[in-house]
Amino acid sequence: MKTEQKNTKKIMISLIALLAVIAIFFGIYSVTRQGTTAGAKSITIEVVHRDSTLKTFEYQTDREYLGEVLTDEALISGEEGPYGMFITTVDGETADDANQEWWCITKNNEKLNTSADQTPIADGEKYELTLTVGY
Repeated sequence: MKTEQKNTKKIMISLIALLAVIAIFFGIYSVTRQGTTAGAKSITIEVVHRDSTLKTFEYQTDREYLGEVLTDEALISGEEGPYGMFITTVDGETADDANQEWWCITKNNEKLNTSADQTPIADGEKYELTLTVGY
């Protein structure tokens, strides 16, 4: 009987500890995740093509994520993956996987760690899509 009570007590303590860890991780996620901005915004997209030519696009939108704007405006296409769309084509130019080409997304010339689908936008921001060679 006492052994059974000890085992039940250990299980309850383990469950409480597990719930505490889950709550801590959820709190960290909530604090560190990037928020979105509702309402109208203006963003600039610069596309750097294979031949180094630069083309600039200005968009007015009420969307909250970069991928939504780029898809709505038919500037990009790609393949859906676990982290959102993997961009394969921008402004009619397709990256050649055989040559290790891919589209790099930057914001004010700094690489982003999120896909376009997971990148929140705000008014006045500038993004660059650059055809890059080499993984």
